[in-house]
Amino acid sequence: METITFITGANKGLGYETARRLTELGHTVVLGARDAGRGQAAADRLGLRFVRIDVTDDASVAAAAADIQAHEGRVDILINNAGIIGSHAPAEELTAADATAVFETNVIGVVRVTGAFLPLLRKSASPSVVNVSSGMGSQALTHDPGRVESRFAAPLYTASKAAVTMLSTQYAKALPDIRVNAVDPGYTATDFNAHSGPQTVTEGTDAIVALATEPADAGTGRFVDRFGPVAW
Repeated sequence: METITFITGANKGLGYETARRLTELGHTVVLGARDAGRGQAAADRLGLRFVRIDVTDDASVAAAAADIQAHEGRVDILINNAGIIGSHAPAEELTAADATAVFETNVIGVVRVTGAFLPLLRKSASPSVVNVSSGMGSQALTHDPGRVESRFAAPLYTASKAAVTMLSTQYAKALPDIRVNAVDPGYTATDFNAHSGPQTVTEGTDAIVALATEPADAGTGRFVDRFGPVAW
C-alpha cells in the first residue's frame, strides 16, 4: 500500500528536500505551504499535489485536512516542518508580539495541525508524526561549548523548539496509537539561516527521512538527529 505523507512548510529548504527525497523513495507526498504561488511552483517542480496550509490559521488548517480527506482519504505520515526564526532584535528589545509570532507558528501550529489531522492519521495502519524541532531547543547542546548550538542567544526560537520537543514526547504518551517523534535536522545551509550552516540540505533531511521511512515498531517519543538520539 502506498505511503501518504503530508509536509508543512515544504515549498523550500528542508521541507522541499524532504518532499523530493520521500517522493524518490516511493511515498505519495502532498506538499503543504502557506504561499499558494510558491507552494504550487514547488509542487509542480516535483510533480506533486499542492495543498495550501497556513499553520497559524484554524480555517486554513481545517480546509487542508478536508482537502486531503477528499483526495487521499488518509495520512500515514504527518511532518510538521513549518517554522520561523522570528525577530532578530537583541534580547532586551524582544516584545510580547515577537514571542507570540514565533510560538504561534512553531508551537501552536504543531498543536493546530496535529489536532486537525488526527482523524486522517487514524485511518492509517501505521500512523506517524514527525515534528521538526532543533538542537537549539536542547539544554544539553546549548550548554556544550563544543557544540555550535552554544554560540547563539536566541531566546524565542530556542524556547519554541524546546516546547516542540516536549510536545512531541507528551503526544507520544497521550496518543499510544500514533508514533510521534521529534527531529533535530542540525545546522543546515538554508534560507532559514542565510545559508550559513555547514550541512547540506540533504544531510539536514537525513533524520527526517529516516523517521518517515522506519518500521512501525521503531519507537515513539524520541528526539533524534542524523547520528542518533539527541541529549535534551
